[in-house]
Amino acid sequence: MNEHIIFDLDGTLIDSAPSIVESFIYAFASLGIIPSKTITSEVVGPPLMPTLRMLAGQDDSELLQQLAAKFKAHYDTEGYKKATVFPGVEALLDTLSQSGATLYIATNKRDLPTQKVMKHLNWGHYFKGVFALDTYMPPLAAKPLMVARILDDYQIDPAQAIYIGDRYEDGLAADHNHLDFVMVTWGYADQVKTQLKANWVECLDVKELQSHLMTAG
Repeated sequence: MNEHIIFDLDGTLIDSAPSIVESFIYAFASLGIIPSKTITSEVVGPPLMPTLRMLAGQDDSELLQQLAAKFKAHYDTEGYKKATVFPGVEALLDTLSQSGATLYIATNKRDLPTQKVMKHLNWGHYFKGVFALDTYMPPLAAKPLMVARILDDYQIDPAQAIYIGDRYEDGLAADHNHLDFVMVTWGYADQVKTQLKANWVECLDVKELQSHLMTAG
């Protein structure tokens, strides 16, 4: 099996969609702004500011900052606590940890709520490193760069590592860094069935993912 396993977080290990959607709706409602599209779980996954820009349908920096502040105030205090673990995930993390694999998280979620989620779920002992774009200063521009930093900082051979996520962009981050990639379909997959690349592996449930991870590498 792979020595190093890097996970996306939202849509891969946890279901945070209801609380994130709730916080987006709160942000727009509190400022009396009608979003340019209906806020559903489809918006979960990308970084906060691009998502707010898309939902607002405009690029007014001051307005976007106000929306971001409202979102953070709601999500960072109570919203993050509503995240639920996908069935079978905790048993998977137990199994992988006991097998000797080293686990990491690379997420578009901001660092503050990510660390709060880790503490809330008592998951700190599973992961050698937990990283967000703004874990670094200045914040990184995109997930491929974050995965590259993890590989470099921990001196990880890409041939001994694998990345697991639920969105097309996760696969691109893996490809950018010459990593094997597993696309899981229980999260917020953005119609990936027609987009899967030949070198990507698709797993329909956690049991299938565990079987693949225990034999891959």
